[in-house]
Amino acid sequence: MNRRNFIRNFLIGSAGLTAAAGGGICYYVNRPEFGRLPSGARLKKILASPHYFTDHFECLTPIKIMSDDTQDREDRFTATWKFLFGDKTALMPPVPVPTVKTDLKSLNPGDDCAIWMGHSTIYLQLAGRRILIDPVFSPYASPIFFVNRAFEGTNIYSEDDFPTIDILAITHDHWDHLDYSTIAALRPKIKHVLCPLGVGEYFEQWGFDNDDITEEDWFHAIDFGHGLMAHILPSQHFSGRMFTQNPTEWCAFAFVTASQKIFCSGDGGYSDHFKKIGRHFGGFDLAFIENGQYNKAWHAIHLLPNETAQAAQDLMASKVVPIHAGKFALSRHVWNEPYRELVAESVDKNYKLLTPRIGELINFYGEQDFQPWFEI
Repeated sequence: MNRRNFIRNFLIGSAGLTAAAGGGICYYVNRPEFGRLPSGARLKKILASPHYFTDHFECLTPIKIMSDDTQDREDRFTATWKFLFGDKTALMPPVPVPTVKTDLKSLNPGDDCAIWMGHSTIYLQLAGRRILIDPVFSPYASPIFFVNRAFEGTNIYSEDDFPTIDILAITHDHWDHLDYSTIAALRPKIKHVLCPLGVGEYFEQWGFDNDDITEEDWFHAIDFGHGLMAHILPSQHFSGRMFTQNPTEWCAFAFVTASQKIFCSGDGGYSDHFKKIGRHFGGFDLAFIENGQYNKAWHAIHLLPNETAQAAQDLMASKVVPIHAGKFALSRHVWNEPYRELVAESVDKNYKLLTPRIGELINFYGEQDFQPWFEI
């Protein structure tokens, strides 16, 4: 083969490989779990939101996801390399995480209670309704099978364990909160979906009837009847599952009945919105507040433990359950550091810190003391 033919065949082969790789990538990112951008009537509703600017949502106070302080951050390549391939010894528990699997089907639906199911997944019973928030029961909180593996022993629930779910509530579209495999498995049991603006597009694509999706902006209240009100509230975070940033809204939730006020922070950094929410609702009986996967480089979008404690006081919460930890290592802090630091921050505070194990029943009435399961 002469030099000219060699170069010609090399270029043709390279072009073929590039086209094949490009086609494979195109096929991969068009899988249903990646979702699609809002369009039609849903996009029209988004465009009318005061929190949407041209092509993206913004927080109440615009923020930078990553700090400009070079002392607080590494360059993105270094941070990504460490996240994917760095030593994870201290980021993972040394032994399986201790859990207690409450039988959901045996619970009286008329009894108000809650169960933390790991990371940000919460099961609630209020006013005779079963509510499930941000369920992730897959072994990985990621589109890539080897990234964000669940801690050993933490995946104790599956779709078969659930009775009918009256309300599925999703705070935002990140992989560790909106999991396609989990939603697909639970779909026959889900009666209604509650989510912030734009997130309903995923559910429509995944085969849900639009009549079964309630999708509203921040500061919107939804009456689910039988004395249950749900409130979609702001948080200081961001959204996006692939390359487009902030195409959908993110939120916190409040669920209010005649006898209980329950808050769920979703993801988000510290701001005065916690104090405003606390004043508006006159405090909460129980607050699930993010406490984990933080870093000073991105503390605008995730709470540090001292900020979790401050948010609990701002919300005027009587009891606090930390979430967003205990199941996945999405940051480089020691896996149980968020719990240890929040315990220290909560000394002499005007709320009671609850640290249930995954699957352990939280009663809304009476006193409960949970053991420090994270000291393993």
